[in-house]
Amino acid sequence: MKDGPPATRGFGAFLGVVTHSRIVLPALKVAIIVGLFLNVINQGTRLIDGDGVNWVQVVLNFCVPYCVASYSAARNEMRERR
Repeated sequence: MKDGPPATRGFGAFLGVVTHSRIVLPALKVAIIVGLFLNVINQGTRLIDGDGVNWVQVVLNFCVPYCVASYSAARNEMRERR
């Protein structure tokens, strides 16, 4: 068995940290800013040409930065708790 209180170890503890507003709100801000840039980069010419939008890419362009930012912040928080 690993040392340390249960609140600082395991997937449940990580899930609690990653869903905390201290992590979620900044990650949402990053996702919005980075997602907008990624969508312009990835689909700008399609929009200019009037070809429409690939909605799967739109969603992924926002989800990936959110996941990276929230995971990174939560991992840092978990390390500081040890």
